[in-house]
Amino acid sequence: MRVITGSARGRKLSTLEGEDVRPTTDMVKEAMFSVIQFDIEGSTVLDLFCGSGQLGIEALSRGAKYCRFVDISNASAQCARENITACGFKEKSAVTVMDSIDFIRQVRMTFDIALLDPPYRKGLIEKAMPYAAEKMSDRGIVLCEHERGLVLPDSYGRLTKTKTYRYGKIEVTAYRVPAENQ
Repeated sequence: MRVITGSARGRKLSTLEGEDVRPTTDMVKEAMFSVIQFDIEGSTVLDLFCGSGQLGIEALSRGAKYCRFVDISNASAQCARENITACGFKEKSAVTVMDSIDFIRQVRMTFDIALLDPPYRKGLIEKAMPYAAEKMSDRGIVLCEHERGLVLPDSYGRLTKTKTYRYGKIEVTAYRVPAENQ
């Protein structure tokens, strides 16, 4: 696993081992960031269910001004902290160890981009998205990585589904705040 492009390009990232760990492949990560490439510069990002932190780190490497990393696992949060420090992004980020649904429900800040990559088949995207919709800025974008075949609603609050991209057994569904709300 590595940072694909930007200021930390080529930096190898560590990850946890185990059956519950499912790092985003470089192909899927590249595709996700091609969807938001013109929205990253200067953005405030949320990496919910962050695991190793690779998605938020990629956003920071590509010019995001700040990223909040959230995971319920102490081991994942520690892995994310180590990767953040190794890439030089400690001053542009914060890591929170907390249930991701509780975090998105309670947080008071808003985000320009939210990256959701929860464990599959647990209904976590469906639980998080109503709260995420309330926390997005007027230029908000949410990318949800999930198992193939999961059909998500056309909208959550003012977020509207723009497209679902398919990559083998993985899908990424994109939501945006429509331009008329900006």
